[in-house]
Amino acid sequence: MPRLFTPLTLRDVTVRNRLWVSPMCQYSAIEGVPQEWHHTHLAQFASGGAGLVMAEATAVSPDGRISPEDTGLWTDEQRDAWAPIVAGIRRRGAVAAVQLAHAGRKASTWSPLSGNRGSVPASDGGWTTVAPSAVAFEGCADPVALDLAGIDRVVADFAAAARRAIDAGFEVLEVHAAHGYLLHQFLSPLSNRRDDEYGGSLENRARLTLRVIEAVREAAPDVPLLVRFSASDWAEGGWDAAQTATVARWAADLGVDLFDISSGGLVAHQRITPGPGYQVALASAVRREAGVPVSAVGMIDHPAHAEGVLAAGDADVIMSGREWLRDPHYGLRAATELGADIDYWPPQYLRARRRVAH
Repeated sequence: MPRLFTPLTLRDVTVRNRLWVSPMCQYSAIEGVPQEWHHTHLAQFASGGAGLVMAEATAVSPDGRISPEDTGLWTDEQRDAWAPIVAGIRRRGAVAAVQLAHAGRKASTWSPLSGNRGSVPASDGGWTTVAPSAVAFEGCADPVALDLAGIDRVVADFAAAARRAIDAGFEVLEVHAAHGYLLHQFLSPLSNRRDDEYGGSLENRARLTLRVIEAVREAAPDVPLLVRFSASDWAEGGWDAAQTATVARWAADLGVDLFDISSGGLVAHQRITPGPGYQVALASAVRREAGVPVSAVGMIDHPAHAEGVLAAGDADVIMSGREWLRDPHYGLRAATELGADIDYWPPQYLRARRRVAH
C-alpha cells in the first residue's frame, strides 16, 4: 500500500489516508452562514476519496472575516447551518475539519469574486479592523491596535467558536496562525511593534497564539487539534522556520497534534519563487527541528510527488487545494495511479476503478 493511502490516527480519530483537502475560502456565505454551495463543494471531496476535508477559514467573530462573504461560527445559526454539511462529509467516509480564523488587519476586504480590491468601506458593509499594532497591510485601511481587553475577547471568541464547531459535528479543529492573519500578525516582528507582554521577544509575540491554543484545547479537550503556520514571511527580518519550530514545540506541549506548514501572506513585499513542492523544505525543517508531525502543502499536484514527500520523511500528510478544485475525485485518481487497493470507492463509480486499455 502506498504510504499516501495508509491511515493516520490523531487521538481517537482515524483518517483513512494522508491526502487531505486544504481550507479554501469560497466567499459565498450570507452573514457568516454557509450555503448550499458549501455543502456541494465540500461533500464532493469526500466522495472523491479525500481522507480529511477541511472547511474554509471560518471567522470566530464578525470583525474576523476576511470579507463580508466569509463563513463564521460566532452564532448558533451558523453552527446549525454547518451541521448538515458536516454530516454529508462524514457520511462519505472522510473526516470533517474546520479552520478557525481571525483575519486581523487583512479583514474587511473585498471578495475576489467582486472584482474589487482593498478594504470594503463602511458604506458597503465594511468595518474597522484590528491588529497587534496600528500598521496597515499594503492597500488596506489602517487597523486599530488591540488593547488587552480586545486580546482577551479574541481568545474567548476562538474558544466559543471551537465549542460550536464540535456541536456542529466537526471532528478536527485547526487554529489559523498563517497567511498574514491575526495570529501570524502577532508572531511576526514585521507586523508586531508592541512594547507590552505581547510584543518584542519570541515568547511575547507567541503569547496570543499559545493562549488561543490553550483556550481551544480547553473547549475541545478530546478533539484532534491542528495549527497552520506560515513558516516563512519570505521577507528580511520576518518570521522564519526556526521560530516556527520553537513555537511548534511549545504548542505541542499544550496539546496540538499536527502542524499544517504553509508560508507567506504577511507582507506585500514578500519574495516567493513558487514551484512544485516549494514549501516542502519548510515542513521538513519544522518536523525535524521540533520533532512534531506536519503536513506539507503547495503545488504538490501529482500522486507520485505526494508519495515521494511522505516516503522521504519530509511530512506525515499532504494537503492540497487547487488540485482538488481541478479534480474533486483526486483521491480516487491518485489511488488508481499509485496502485492503492482502497475500499472506499463509491459503488456508483466502481466501473471507473480500473482503467481499460484500448
